[in-house]
Amino acid sequence: MHATVLTFDAPTRSRALLPYAVLLGLGAAVYWLFPGQLPLATRIAIMAIFVMSLDLVVGYAGLATLGHSALYGVGAYATGIFASHISGDPLLGLAVGALAGAAIAGLSGLFLLRYDGLTFLMLTIAVSQILQNLASKLRDWTGGDDGLTGFTIKPVLGLASFDMFGRTAFVYCGVVLLVSLFVMRRLMASPFGLACVGIHQNRRRMDAIGANVRGQLLRLYAIAGAFAGIAGALSAQVNQIVGLDSLGFELSAEALVMLVLGGTGTLLGAIAGSAVFMTIHHVASALNPYHWLFIIGGLLVLVVLVPRQRLLAQVKRRVAGFPNVRGASASKQVA
Repeated sequence: MHATVLTFDAPTRSRALLPYAVLLGLGAAVYWLFPGQLPLATRIAIMAIFVMSLDLVVGYAGLATLGHSALYGVGAYATGIFASHISGDPLLGLAVGALAGAAIAGLSGLFLLRYDGLTFLMLTIAVSQILQNLASKLRDWTGGDDGLTGFTIKPVLGLASFDMFGRTAFVYCGVVLLVSLFVMRRLMASPFGLACVGIHQNRRRMDAIGANVRGQLLRLYAIAGAFAGIAGALSAQVNQIVGLDSLGFELSAEALVMLVLGGTGTLLGAIAGSAVFMTIHHVASALNPYHWLFIIGGLLVLVVLVPRQRLLAQVKRRVAGFPNVRGASASKQVA
C-alpha cells in the first residue's frame, strides 16, 4: 500500500497568494501615493477585520445577527482598560481584546445558539444593548457617556511609535489585517470550516449524520468574537478613545451593509465591501453630510436586484467592446 502525499502545484500556490500580493500592492500604493489618506485607510483595515468576523457568522454559518458590535465594543473597552491599568503594549492589548471578544461570544452563544432565525437576530440586538447600557453605567471603568480616554499605547515592538500622520497605525493595522485574513481563510478551508458551511446549507442533514451542530456553531461564534475583539482593540489603540457607539446598533448595521456590498461567504468580499462603503462615506459625506446615505442606498438596491455575476459579465462585455481592445485582439490574431 502506497501513501498518498498531497502537494500544491505552482499555479494553485500562486492563486492562493494572489490576494495577499494584491493587498500588499494596494497598501504600498496608498502609503507612498496618498499619504494624506492613511487615517482613512487605517479605518478601512480595522473595519475590514470586523466585517470579515461578521462574515464568519453570517456568510459561512448562516446566523443572521445585528448585535455583532457587542463583540467589537467589548474588545475595545477591554484593551483600553488594560492599557489604563496594566500595560499599553499593543500586542498584549490585541490579545486582551481577542480574549474579551471570544469570552463574550462564547458566554452569550451558549444561550443565543439555542434559537435561530428572527429570534436569534433579536436576541443579538438585546445583548449589544445590555452591554451598551452596562458600559454607560460603569463610569469608573468605561468613562460612561464621555468615553474611555487617558490611556497611552506604547510603540509597536518597542520600535515604532504611533505618529500624528498615521504611518505606524496604517502599517500595524495592515499587517494585522493580512494575518487575520490568512488565519480565517485557512480556518474556513479546514474540515471544521467545511462542517460549518454544511450546517449552513442543511442543518438537519448535518445533525442526522452525527455532527455536533450547536457545538460547531458555538466554536465558530467564539472565533468570530475573537476577531471582532481584535478589530475593537485596534480601534482603541489607534484612536486612544473608546465610546459607547462601539457597542451600538448602528455599527452592526453598517457592518452588515458592508458585507452585503462585498458579498457574503467570501472574506475578500468583506474587505472590498468595507473599502467601498467607507470610501463612499468619506467622499460623499464631505460633499453633502446630510444625504450621503442616498448613494449607499442606491448601491444596495443595485447589488440586491442585479446579481453580481451579471454585473461582472456586463463589465467584461463593455471592456471587450472598446475599439482599442478589439483592435489589439485583432492585431494579435493577425500576428
